[in-house]
Amino acid sequence: METRHYIVVSIDGDYANLKRIDIDSDDLMLVARALLPEDIKEGSKLKYEMLEYTIE
Repeated sequence: METRHYIVVSIDGDYANLKRIDIDSDDLMLVARALLPEDIKEGSKLKYEMLEYTIE
């Protein structure tokens, strides 16, 4: 499974908008905050690997 890198663009209630930063893309992905580390904030960099998000 490939590793992906994201940045938290915005947080809106129970969801966060993530932007992939390891490829050239302007698309945002809406992810439930329950799937993300508890202490994220806007600007946090995340790594997605093995079906888990971790803060870098």
